[in-house]
Amino acid sequence: MAEWTSAVGAAQLARLITSQQDRAAAPGSRKLPAYRTLADGIRLLVLEGRIPVAARLPAERELAVALSLSRTTVAAAYEALRGEGFLESRRGSGSWTSVPAGNPLPARGLEPLPPESLGSMIDLGCAALPAPEPWLTKAVQGALEELPPYAHTHGDYPAGLPALRRMLADRYTEQGIPTMPEQIMVTTGAMGAIDAICSLFAGRGERIAVESPSYANILQLMRAAGVRLVPVAMADGLAGWDMDVWRQVLRDSAPRLAYVVADFHNPTGALASEDQRRAMVEAARSAGTVLVADETMLELKLDPDLEMPRPVCSFDPAGSTVITVGSASKAFWAGMRIGWVRAAPDVIRSLVAARAYADLGTPVLEQLAVNWLMRTGGWQEAVGIRRDQARENRDALVAAVRRQLPDWEFQVPQGGLTLWARAGGLSGSRLAEVGERVGVRVPSGPRFGVDGAFEGYVRLPFTVGGPVAEEAAARLASAAALVGTGAAGSTSEPPRTFVA
Repeated sequence: MAEWTSAVGAAQLARLITSQQDRAAAPGSRKLPAYRTLADGIRLLVLEGRIPVAARLPAERELAVALSLSRTTVAAAYEALRGEGFLESRRGSGSWTSVPAGNPLPARGLEPLPPESLGSMIDLGCAALPAPEPWLTKAVQGALEELPPYAHTHGDYPAGLPALRRMLADRYTEQGIPTMPEQIMVTTGAMGAIDAICSLFAGRGERIAVESPSYANILQLMRAAGVRLVPVAMADGLAGWDMDVWRQVLRDSAPRLAYVVADFHNPTGALASEDQRRAMVEAARSAGTVLVADETMLELKLDPDLEMPRPVCSFDPAGSTVITVGSASKAFWAGMRIGWVRAAPDVIRSLVAARAYADLGTPVLEQLAVNWLMRTGGWQEAVGIRRDQARENRDALVAAVRRQLPDWEFQVPQGGLTLWARAGGLSGSRLAEVGERVGVRVPSGPRFGVDGAFEGYVRLPFTVGGPVAEEAAARLASAAALVGTGAAGSTSEPPRTFVA
């Protein structure tokens, strides 16, 4: 059986190698042999996530023709990669990318800091903001006033409170996507929604296609479920989704599920166009793959003049191919653990039936609070506060990083809560490790990849602004200086796994 889960064509790999070499080496640097240059280029593409791990590479002869090199040069490059652990081969199956044992996966994940620690540590680990008061207090007060009738029941609503299901269905209908309450299930956050979907559709050993990079906690959730992750490389910067690559992966790997964040993607901030969304749905339908669209960041449009594309589910209104996941956590408050699923009625019935063996239902008081917000207009007011705060933080953080770390590369997203930065050739894992010592927590790039990709990146959330953003960038610059000079030392502390 083949060990690869996707394939990279010769022409595609040649384009990636050529674009990488266009970033010319510094003047006066030593010229390497051609095979070494090619091997280093492929290795860097794997570490950056531009070629997925477990991707089948083209045959030596095919790549040699595409790059106008000798087959001997390509063979020597492949042999060097095999010796370094970045390539595995088997007669009859070809060669596929890998990451060597002991290659630094993320040095640490970041659980949220307790409030009492915030005085000495700047926390850039969690992409979450404080509650948009006074709307949290108002929502809870409104929920308490509506609670008494529910207190006389058993309190278990596996599909969610009927009033909130109807409210969420109406919101989709207002967007031009006719939706019945029977197409909605309320969950305990988006994580609860995706956990339920994975449990229903993808048993152990099943394949799930994921963007590369993707949301760290979802990747960990899927790994824990025993599925096989099939990474699909994102295009450079905010270009987002390469639909030719998506079609190829869905066709070749036939994954049971595909998970995408089309609205202000976490971590890159990219926003999928309508053409990309339509093509993604068509590709999933052709492959028999269920497409899970995570809309957690949907309402965090930070540039007021941005025209938002239609939701992914608008290209599959009946819900036969697309399952949509929404949440109050990012748009309102992470402490409000309310999520939801929109899908075909038969899918919702199956999810509800399976819930009897999981958490039985979502807390009633929080559901009433979200329903109160949406019914009274408080939701729009609160989201407006959230957007203003995130926009100010984004602009402050971008300016500070540009001043303090001018060699870091990134594009400024038009929404969401995260900035995806290439860290000037430094190891993201080492930056995460050393950053904590100098007073700033930041998640390293490999947390958002599959099997060690994106070592050269870090994710910076829009959670601090003003002088705090400037200080965070200054501390990151200090960490970068220590990593760059090799004066950072080492740590034996085991990695942790939470990144919000």
